[in-house]
Amino acid sequence: MDDSAKITFHGGTGTVTGANFLLEADGKKILVDCGLTQGVRLADDINWDPFPYDPKEIDFLFITHAHVDHLGRVPKLIHEGFRGRIYSTGPTKSLAPLMLEDTAGILEKNKDFHLDKIYSPENIRAAITLWEGFEYHQEIQITEKLKVSFLDAGHIMGSAMICFVFNGKKILFTGDLGNSPSPILPDTEKITDIDYLIMESVYGDRNHESKGDRKKFLEQTIEDNYKRKGVLLIPTFSLERSQELLFELNSLVENDRIPVMPIFLDSPLAIRLTEVFKRYKEYLNEAAQKVMSKDKYLFDFPGLHSTLHSDESRKINEVPNPKVIIAGSGMSSGGRIVHHEKQYLPDPNNTLLLIGYQAVGSPGRLIQEGVKTVRIVGEYITVRARVVTISGYSGHKDSDGLLDFVSLMQDSVKKVFAVMGEPKSSMFLVQKLRDNLAIDASAPEEGESVVLPCPVVHNENINIAKINEHA
Repeated sequence: MDDSAKITFHGGTGTVTGANFLLEADGKKILVDCGLTQGVRLADDINWDPFPYDPKEIDFLFITHAHVDHLGRVPKLIHEGFRGRIYSTGPTKSLAPLMLEDTAGILEKNKDFHLDKIYSPENIRAAITLWEGFEYHQEIQITEKLKVSFLDAGHIMGSAMICFVFNGKKILFTGDLGNSPSPILPDTEKITDIDYLIMESVYGDRNHESKGDRKKFLEQTIEDNYKRKGVLLIPTFSLERSQELLFELNSLVENDRIPVMPIFLDSPLAIRLTEVFKRYKEYLNEAAQKVMSKDKYLFDFPGLHSTLHSDESRKINEVPNPKVIIAGSGMSSGGRIVHHEKQYLPDPNNTLLLIGYQAVGSPGRLIQEGVKTVRIVGEYITVRARVVTISGYSGHKDSDGLLDFVSLMQDSVKKVFAVMGEPKSSMFLVQKLRDNLAIDASAPEEGESVVLPCPVVHNENINIAKINEHA
């Protein structure tokens, strides 16, 4: 039908990861995101299953941001025949090859994965040749009736909401929505007139601590670790969480809020990504840009040691306590953090600080839920270390933040689809939207298709609310 669009939910339903949505409109087949499903491992076995659609028939792939649960299967899409165009913001395009190459480096250690079918250098290079970067609000004309633009999601550098305008009807895919205000990023743009909304629901059923509390809790945790003469382990996502944490630590160090001790950034990916942040500093908020104009380095301060090479990482063990080790991955499913956890989790004087989302079944989630023995690098390790969670450092909006985001479009939105959340989070948000805003909302199942009526209208401008973000 010429006056309707169709969305099929091929991933990101009933789970936080694996975002993959197919939009069909005006004769075009368009994917939004093509991410890895992650849980027990960095990449679950399901990622190797054939796509439920023919990649050769896909005309365009839009990527919301550079986390691997949103772009991690792009090389597989190439392998299975996709030759359309890939669109994202400029920073996302620059971050993507670093994220894909790092993922390949971790996965190649598992011989069961047959990486040649997905993460071959040829597939990664082919993806980048098909990739084009755009500015926020730059209009992309797909057909005479269909156009697209990127809006700032405030989640990570270059993260975008993707707004399709078809026959004047606005269909918005949020990607991941940032936990604004961020120490380094602009706030999520506030949109007022969307017709159909496909939104994340990671924290649909719970709220974070306040921004002031999170910094206070971080300071207290560091001071407590210092008094114990322990090791403070912080598993963190290399993209954004590491940079925001370093920015906060920079403030604490420069203002003498925490004792002097060695702080190690033991993440080669985070170190390389930081260089991209410096290149795209105009995508940071005004406060972060101001710091960079004075200090030159946004993520550097006395006591910080960046360990790029593996031999440097191993030497961290020789440094006397107390000390802080920041390393990937954020859910303890791979990366250098697992070697440090193996070394330090058995000691009750040490602390494991969790600051990001922990997927169901991941080692990080198991530890967070209180297990006393966890399998790490093939061995069962006893967990005696203190475990602390600070949710305020999450990169996702909490339940009230999601409700506030939707409330601005309450008068226009005809249907909301809650995706990218555990079932209880998605369903809680759905009920909250129904009860508080009287909005038609649902949590689709994997493989479900919906038809969206899009009769012709002539107001195609996207209204962005002029509101004090911190009011």
